[in-house]
Amino acid sequence: MKKPNIILILADDLGYGDVGCYGGTHINTPHLDAMAQAGMRWTDFHSNGAVCSPTRAALMTGRYQQRAGIDSVISAANHRHVGLETSETTFANVLKEAGYATAIFGKWHLGYAPEYNPLHQGFDTFRGFVSGNVDYFSHIDQAGYEDWWQDVTLNNEEGYTTDLVTQHGLQFIDAHQDQPFCLYLAHECPHYPYQGPNDRGFRIAGNSQPNRGPREDIEVAYAEMMEAMDRGIGEIRAKVHALGLEHDTLIFFCSDNGPAGPGSAGPLRGGKGTTWEGGHRVPAIAYWPGVIEAGTVSDQLALGMDLFPTFAALSGVQVHRELDGVDLSPILRGENKLAPRTLFWRHGVRKAVRQGDWKWVESTEDSGLFNLSNDLGEQLDLSNQMPQKANEMRDLFNHWVTDVTSHGPMKA
Repeated sequence: MKKPNIILILADDLGYGDVGCYGGTHINTPHLDAMAQAGMRWTDFHSNGAVCSPTRAALMTGRYQQRAGIDSVISAANHRHVGLETSETTFANVLKEAGYATAIFGKWHLGYAPEYNPLHQGFDTFRGFVSGNVDYFSHIDQAGYEDWWQDVTLNNEEGYTTDLVTQHGLQFIDAHQDQPFCLYLAHECPHYPYQGPNDRGFRIAGNSQPNRGPREDIEVAYAEMMEAMDRGIGEIRAKVHALGLEHDTLIFFCSDNGPAGPGSAGPLRGGKGTTWEGGHRVPAIAYWPGVIEAGTVSDQLALGMDLFPTFAALSGVQVHRELDGVDLSPILRGENKLAPRTLFWRHGVRKAVRQGDWKWVESTEDSGLFNLSNDLGEQLDLSNQMPQKANEMRDLFNHWVTDVTSHGPMKA
């Protein structure tokens, strides 16, 4: 079988209720909706973390982020001290070894220092930023640093971040249409600052500015931002079609965690930074004509860390490292279901365990045992009725923490 091209599109802080095909009504997302109609929409797909950096560490390595020592946001305040070590194996590493051209355009957020640059993590090409967010026009991060890179060199360029990510992606597809490629489009959208494509920059180098930007109508700005990303995703899909690559290309779209600010988690409880469903259950759409049946809806429980073993299996690569994620390619082909497994989330003191329909949560706001089959909003705590089940899941969490934290806590 020919090695498929892989396009991974990641949104930033996109909520479960922010996309039309997930019941969202406040934003127009026709291209994402059309992709779902022509492919597979996942209803039980999750980020590994409730915030940016941990999720991306798991996504890149196929393992719980705690194994890489990245259990919280790599912040602008700790500008040089933490990142994804090059001793880790990323999906870009294994695909590059398999003959793929590899590129990332957009947000990295796995280390500020040059030694953590994506070019040292399996990518041939990088255009974008290494911080958590930048001004969409000036590309200054919230600590006042210039942050737009061409590979390992700071090299700013004019343009709206969302559009630049799309433009570089289109150029990469054109340039590598005759060989297998892996394209990672890591959008900043819809993370703050809330700036639409017709706004202007406000951050200045060396000067700390309001994180969220000067606009007061952030709900309107949020919609403008989302619609710009949606248009760009439509352009990527149109390019793949125009080059006759549709049947050779998997496009996978998801978010890095739940919504912040004006975003919507739909029927879910909580949002970014929480271990409630709204913090980590995210929209996910897979598109691959001829392989994925159009209009498919999958209720299989899956996480971002499953994409690494999926990409490896599709490319025929043997991964010589134990992964926590599982191969989703049989699900994409409609062949069978995933085996039951127990899954874990941790964000600071917030904890969660998922086992089938059961979910145990320990949080600063509330805690309890919930059955998601009839309580997706996590409102009915069953821990008093089923104390043995709650204790069992708490014990599983404690064993998991021991297993994954041999690296110890992140360095300050």
